[in-house]
Amino acid sequence: MALFSKIAAYGRIIRWKIGEKKRDIDFRPAGARNPKFMSARQAVGLIPDGAVCMSSGMASNMRPTILYFAVRDVFEATGHPKGITWISAGGMGGRGRVAGTVEEVGQKGLCNRFISGHLETARSMLKGGEEGHIELHTLPQGIVTLLAQAQGQGIDSLTSPVGIGTFIDPRVGKGSPITPDAKDNFVTVDGDELRYRLPPITAACVMATEADEDGNIYMRESSLYTEVKEACLAAKANGGITIIAVAKIIPKSPAEIFLPADKVDAIVVCPRNEQTLTVPQLERWDMFLPGAKVDVAKALAQLKPINDIIKLDPVRGPIETAMARSAAAVFARLGHPGCHVINGYGLPQEVGRLVMEGGLARDVNFLIETGAYGGIPAPGLFFGTAINPERLITSAEMFTFCRDNLDVTVLGMLQADSLGNVNVSKKSSRIRDYVGPGGFIDLVTAAKNIVFIGNFQARAKLAIEGGKMRVIEPGIPKFVDHVDEITFYGPAAVARGQHVYYATPLGLFQLTSRGLTLIEVMPGVDVRRDILDQSQAKIVLPEDGKVAVAPESYLTGSGFRLAWKV
Repeated sequence: MALFSKIAAYGRIIRWKIGEKKRDIDFRPAGARNPKFMSARQAVGLIPDGAVCMSSGMASNMRPTILYFAVRDVFEATGHPKGITWISAGGMGGRGRVAGTVEEVGQKGLCNRFISGHLETARSMLKGGEEGHIELHTLPQGIVTLLAQAQGQGIDSLTSPVGIGTFIDPRVGKGSPITPDAKDNFVTVDGDELRYRLPPITAACVMATEADEDGNIYMRESSLYTEVKEACLAAKANGGITIIAVAKIIPKSPAEIFLPADKVDAIVVCPRNEQTLTVPQLERWDMFLPGAKVDVAKALAQLKPINDIIKLDPVRGPIETAMARSAAAVFARLGHPGCHVINGYGLPQEVGRLVMEGGLARDVNFLIETGAYGGIPAPGLFFGTAINPERLITSAEMFTFCRDNLDVTVLGMLQADSLGNVNVSKKSSRIRDYVGPGGFIDLVTAAKNIVFIGNFQARAKLAIEGGKMRVIEPGIPKFVDHVDEITFYGPAAVARGQHVYYATPLGLFQLTSRGLTLIEVMPGVDVRRDILDQSQAKIVLPEDGKVAVAPESYLTGSGFRLAWKV
């Protein structure tokens, strides 16, 4: 069965790669009488020079691929539209390796400003920023979605506690600009909060699943809604245009209309639209649809070979699994049956896998910032979707829900420091390496309990031998005196009464009023030699001086069990 699945996955990927080269931007469905049905070339021709465009999606989900291709092709042929500002809430690039992402519009002269919550995957944009022809900005992902929603209601800015004390706070960092000499800053201080704004959105380039002949838009067979509605309503409220790529035309169904025809200017029918990576919308996988009841183990087995073959994600080994067990054990202490949880991308997904394998997932309401409620978050390249989601809402609606209902979030970390601050947004001083916060800042502001997971040192050589963690060679400190960029502000979390933990391969830390406190070490780890003497951050021990030793099962997996502590 595994061999058959792998062969099928290879066939799917080959077909997908061949399909990447097919971009029929002149296709228009035969017999379409409504003038709103246009070819992609005609539709993007409606975008004026200097427009502020917003697109939908996250990673490989809800990508308006045909519109990205068309904007680039038309610009290269005509020189228009030029001087565009492009807005994406989440990560929509392909790391320079996947065609048909937002990177298509990162051409010199076409896009001169890019605003996004997550820039790491948008390599063409980062390159343009480094070369000086694209002005780069970042804002918290949730804030971007809520600003788009607000513009649809005629509101041009919002105040929020999200981001106070972080690099996005102009009293601490530069605010929204990433590139030097930026003309704008979309964040200002407003009393005890920050005021956020976006330039008025005047064009929406988004994806949906279906349209009827009257021009109404549907999401009946969609795996996500993301920012489709917010982008379109904002563009229309600002007197702009909406362009929507759909996979097919269906008979009118008034009760299921997602976006009415009067909010739609152009519809591009593209049968090659993808539901998600390698999966055409017309051959959708029902596992991602709300109300699905597929076998989760079989669904994960279907996704695994595609993730394994494409390998855009790093391979996780026994060291990563050990710290994921530590984080999962903390999760079991913090959570409770019925709790609402968001796990971030990367190592936090390993924690989610352990929670599922440990039998706790049936008691958990998993959330995804893209708007999936319930089910099991899909792994790796399918991140953003859920298997068997209970229902879908828009990204803005999900971030609003999280404000009062997010019980636990498990997130990655690049660095931590003496105040408990965490950096996830800045890898180095080079623009080409910039990551951005994604939804991280929104989530750590909202969550009652936070579990960070990441390495104690970079490039350290560690081994698990005989049920003990052995430090063969120390690495470069990631627990530092001051993080390179504050994406999470520890003192504010302490003031809010949040419970904050940091899981690493060597030990578990907790943020308390006394500081960054080492509360548990892996078996075999020497507190003084391996942690205190190797840390640039100021680490304190429990008041009684006793640091607990984690169970050997964290390292070996033998006998590892999860159970709620409530």
